[in-house]
Parts: sequence; C-alpha cells; structure tokens
Amino acid sequence: MFGMFNPMSAVTSQLPGGGGDDEGDKEKEEEAERERQEAIAEAEERRKDKHRKMEEERETMRQGIRDKYNIKKKEEVDPMNMEPDNPLMRKKKTPEELEKEAEMADQDELTKLKNTLENQVGDIKQQIEDKWRSIHGKCSLQ
Repeated sequence: MFGMFNPMSAVTSQLPGGGGDDEGDKEKEEEAERERQEAIAEAEERRKDKHRKMEEERETMRQGIRDKYNIKKKEEVDPMNMEPDNPLMRKKKTPEELEKEAEMADQDELTKLKNTLENQVGDIKQQIEDKWRSIHGKCSLQ
C-alpha cells in the first residue's frame, strides 16, 4: 500500500513498549508453544509407559497368585455382549416380548398358580403317554 515504508510501524517503534519486533515476538511465542506441546506429549508418553510397566508387574503378581492357588484366569468380557447400565442404551424389546410382559403383569397370583399347575399336569400327562407308548411298543405279539 505504502510500498516499503510503513508509517504506522515507524510511529509505534518510537513509542515506549510499542514494538517493531512483533514478528520476532510471535515467532518466539510460537516456538515456545511448540516446545511446551512437545514437553506435554513427552510427559504423557512417560506417564503411559510408567503405568504400562506397573500394570505388567501387577499382572505378573496376579499370575503368581493364580498359579499358587490353582485359580483359572477369568476370560476377558466382551463389552459388546454386556447389558449396559444405562437404561436408555439397552436393546429394544420386540412387540411379542412387550405383549408377554403385559399379560404377566395383568395376571394375579391365583391365575399364575393355576397356569403353573396346568403346565405341570400337562408335562406329567405327556410323560405318562410316552411311557405307555414305549411299553406298548415292546409288548407286541409276534
């Protein structure tokens, strides 16, 4: 705009505290920030390494205890198969499951007892019929 001469920088460089070294200060600040970020990353890496080593030592101790007392190591749990603690994250029920739950909630204690007894009687009846068929099949005339 003004060519090589910038009147604003000439004025500000003459003021106390004003500087013509803004570019140099910015570069120094950027370099200091990069060094700070590198130091943070290095410290984080050392921390992770320290904790990894501590966990390896703990696992060695755990394995020694398992060996001493003949304890089998628990299998790793698959987080995808676990039921989430958060009720908003659980699997949605099918309409059939919802209908069955509604039916169970509508039934009173006597109805539940009656259904249980009917199911047991039906099972016993089926077992008797199966025995009868197996006995009857063995006792055929030749």
